[in-house]
Amino acid sequence: MLDSLKLPLATLKATIDLSAIDFTTPLNSQTSILGQERAQSALEFGIAMPNSGYNIFVMGETGSGRLSMIMQYLNALAPNNPAPMSYAYVDNFENSREPIAVQLPAEHGQAFCKAIENLITNVLATFPAAFENPSYQQKKTAVERQFVHTYRDATERIDEQARELNIGLFSENDTFNFVPLSENKPMREEQLSALSSEERDIFKQHIEELEDCLSEALLELPQWRRELAASMQQLNNDTIDAAIEPLFDELNSRYEAIDDVVTYLAEVKKNLRHTINDYLMPVSSNEPIERDHTLKRLILEQYAPNILIDYKQDSGAPVIYETHPTYQNLFGRVEYTNDQGTLIPHYRRICAGALHKANGGYLILDAEKVLHYPFVWEGLKRALKAGYIEIESPYTEQSVNTITLKPEVIPLNVKIILVGSSDIYYLLEAMDDEFNESFRVLADFDYRIPRTPATMQHFAQLMVKQASDAKTFPLTCAAIESLIEHSCRLAESQQYFSACINDALEIIGEAQLFAKKTQSEQKIDRTHIEQALAAREYRNGRMSQTILEEMLDGTILIDTDGSAIGKINGLTVLDMGGSSFGTPARITTTVYPGSRGVVDIEREVELGQALHSKGVMILTGYLGHCYAQQFPLAISASIAMEQSYGHIDGDSASLAELCSLISALTRVPIKQNFAVTGSINQYGEVQAIGGANEKIEGFFRLCQARGLNGSHAVIIPAANKRNLMLKQDVLDAVEAGLFSIYAVNTVDEALGLLTGEVVGMIDDDGNCVEGSVNFKAICRLKEISELGDDDDKEGDAA
Repeated sequence: MLDSLKLPLATLKATIDLSAIDFTTPLNSQTSILGQERAQSALEFGIAMPNSGYNIFVMGETGSGRLSMIMQYLNALAPNNPAPMSYAYVDNFENSREPIAVQLPAEHGQAFCKAIENLITNVLATFPAAFENPSYQQKKTAVERQFVHTYRDATERIDEQARELNIGLFSENDTFNFVPLSENKPMREEQLSALSSEERDIFKQHIEELEDCLSEALLELPQWRRELAASMQQLNNDTIDAAIEPLFDELNSRYEAIDDVVTYLAEVKKNLRHTINDYLMPVSSNEPIERDHTLKRLILEQYAPNILIDYKQDSGAPVIYETHPTYQNLFGRVEYTNDQGTLIPHYRRICAGALHKANGGYLILDAEKVLHYPFVWEGLKRALKAGYIEIESPYTEQSVNTITLKPEVIPLNVKIILVGSSDIYYLLEAMDDEFNESFRVLADFDYRIPRTPATMQHFAQLMVKQASDAKTFPLTCAAIESLIEHSCRLAESQQYFSACINDALEIIGEAQLFAKKTQSEQKIDRTHIEQALAAREYRNGRMSQTILEEMLDGTILIDTDGSAIGKINGLTVLDMGGSSFGTPARITTTVYPGSRGVVDIEREVELGQALHSKGVMILTGYLGHCYAQQFPLAISASIAMEQSYGHIDGDSASLAELCSLISALTRVPIKQNFAVTGSINQYGEVQAIGGANEKIEGFFRLCQARGLNGSHAVIIPAANKRNLMLKQDVLDAVEAGLFSIYAVNTVDEALGLLTGEVVGMIDDDGNCVEGSVNFKAICRLKEISELGDDDDKEGDAA
């Protein structure tokens, strides 16, 4: 009966045959994503959904073609959509710290910038020549004459009053002096000294009276000067307006349908008065203003728009993949100029972020990076919820004072596509209440693909296309079959292959290296694929080889022949870096009277993880269910995985631990030429585990190194038969009868193989065949229970 549990050679690996499949037909670029119909349907729905909040989270593992599918779909869809609006920032003349956003139709941004540059060039050509016009000069002279006339009338009246008193009024550098006269000429010093004191006092009194009169007459002089300045300013403004009006007429006509531009041109026209008065007024009629490049650049810095985004009209919607989504790269930034050690912000130093570039289209982001960079995730949610892009320093909320600009916000209309693993998706869903509000569509990439004729044909076409694109040698049919076998091994299934197609694509490139070294035809065959896989395993296999050598030299104690009580060979899988390999591990058990139950030593020293501890605790449930229906279960047992110094997780050792426990309990030895893996439930049913191929091969390598003799075997759950994709050296050994693999459904089947004795079926009354393994287990447990009762009675008697 136990021989029926041995797996035939044909079940140890899926047979791949592509002879009936045509994979020479070129692959359609629209269907180059293999086996992800569910994810593709979700992506199409999310892209087509116009409502807010229907952004997409693409969930899948790296190498599964997530990004390729997104880019292919969007690159095909985007050209059919309209190009987004162009945006520019211009100066806010009323508050320079808050630049204004100008919206223009697509492909109008650079043209608008060029129009403003031409406007400034024309202004420089117009001024100060406009002030040299005879009409302007006549009006200026008239304004100045009016001031001079008013000023002169006031001083002449005072001068007449003074001369009646023999006093003259003289001015020098806008300073007035009264001097006594003699024969209408200012008195000399000796003449003034010759006067009597009474005469000098009279002159002094008259001069004081005249000074009071002069002060009163010139009391309105500041007002006259202000009126002169106002009149000159008005004249200049009228002249400027008249000169620049033709320059703006053409611009206003060209952009009359764009409200933002019309508004900005009106502000420029108004502000140009100040600029022309400050920079383009002639110093004097004989000294024309000097022209240089610096002056033009200075004026352009005031008026030229900063074009943020400007796509061509026929470019379609933008598709942006931001590989480095820092806060500044995503939301934009304001750069600074250094002016004598002072950092000065300016609206022309505002730089676009990925959100600006993708606005009106699609933005693809790596979810892990978005969560990694400070402030990015909160800022992205805030922008999506508010519906606009705000350029600001993220450190302002951290009380870091920086002098910067606050540009006007820009409306946001973008479809965000986050790409990440399942761990990140479920973390966000559990920890962030706002996540589902913004990302309502999940495009879930499967980690494996059903192996059907259609999918195998698609897989083969992908491999052929990759070989062509990478300019490697052509792939033979056998090479593609080998690649599918490797992909099935990655998926741990005979019916599925791995969705991580990139791994197969990388192997083609590695196999090309081996194909070049051979003198055969310029083709990549199965041999080259196997060489590439073997070389990869060798490169990553140092730890595996070291552990094997330690087993062979006796450092790690693993027996592969004979039998022992309470000892069994379990199987584990170790993941180290890019390497994953299986290795046997000795499990030992001791049993003694008491009531401590089954003690997991790994858990007690905090090396056993939750799943492993759960598997050990199930053993007590099995013992009670199978053996202790007629008496109390009282047992003390310790289970340990020997020479294990790291954390242990998973319950795949629970079958081996139970068999070791029953061996220690019944004193029935276990064959050491067997290794066991499998999980159990409380009813003794054996359940599937992971890493079956690596575990089998790990024990096989040890037995092969010590010498196969036909007695070595591995016991696996029957549910894992579909997962077997063993390497060729294992298959060869099985075919030669040197190695065996058994698949069991129950603990009793495993015990029968391991002990070689009759296990015995337990009936509803708890009875079984006398002398069987289960009979011994029941007797031993009953004996231990009675010993406990005797101890209790002796304690009561005392």
